[in-house]
Amino acid sequence: MPEADAQPTPTRAPLELVIVTGMSGAGRTTAGNVLEDSGWYVVDNLPPHLLVPLTELASTAERTTPITRIAAVVDVRARGFFAHLQQSLGELRERGWQPNLVFLDATDEALVRRFESVRRPHPLQGEGRLLDGIVRERDLLEDLRADAQVVIDTSGLNVHQLTKKMSQVFAEPGGPKVRIALMSFGFKYGVPLDADFVFDMRFLPNPFWIPELRNFSGKDAPVAEFVMAQEGAPEFIDRVVDLMRPVTAGYIREGRRYVTIAVGCTGGKHRSVAMAEALAVALGSTDVGTFVVHRDLGQE
Repeated sequence: MPEADAQPTPTRAPLELVIVTGMSGAGRTTAGNVLEDSGWYVVDNLPPHLLVPLTELASTAERTTPITRIAAVVDVRARGFFAHLQQSLGELRERGWQPNLVFLDATDEALVRRFESVRRPHPLQGEGRLLDGIVRERDLLEDLRADAQVVIDTSGLNVHQLTKKMSQVFAEPGGPKVRIALMSFGFKYGVPLDADFVFDMRFLPNPFWIPELRNFSGKDAPVAEFVMAQEGAPEFIDRVVDLMRPVTAGYIREGRRYVTIAVGCTGGKHRSVAMAEALAVALGSTDVGTFVVHRDLGQE
């Protein structure tokens, strides 16, 4: 009887792997939907111990149905979440994979509002208060958040802003090697939790006190021109560009693909908005893509 034809050894398909996790109520479902709409193969509520089998299956998929971009949404709905996820991530790295861990976060106050609005209990609430469940989850995920390559604070973001941010971070391959989010914000609403760099624009005169500029924002030409005409404004842009040049080069070497620069003023309407827009232009290059998120614009 003739020997069966030898089967070729499966070769690993080029595979980009993203693990989406974070606080319950912080927007994991929205993040997964954005990735799915962008062509990723998304598995929601995946038990952590199935991460390795999932990547093995994807890497040996038939050539007619290749899977090259896969995302798994993993969270505390799976029992033994923390221990199994850390163990699975370690095993993936040992096998040569480089999973990107995305952690979605929000303030306790924002999470309480969201759970109360949908009238659902927190997965870890048990017989205690809603806030008790949030505190337990935050303690459980503390080390995981520290290990994440991407942390996104959704406290002040609506669904459309989060969608834009996720779409920019995980755009099609072949684009910029690093993507910088320029986020304007108002200090009176709190500093963004996911900021890698924070710059304070309150050293510049406030257009709020100029009646003819008060009702405009930093996206409008009169305010933008006023801000950039102030002493120190052009120099500030130049210094930030100089600062970020070696930083972005280092990120590219280390494989980090995303960074958030938060630019704040008092209310997040005039100075920070104008500066975020100007920095987005100044920092953009072939290797560095930029996009702008105005977190607090419209809150006043």
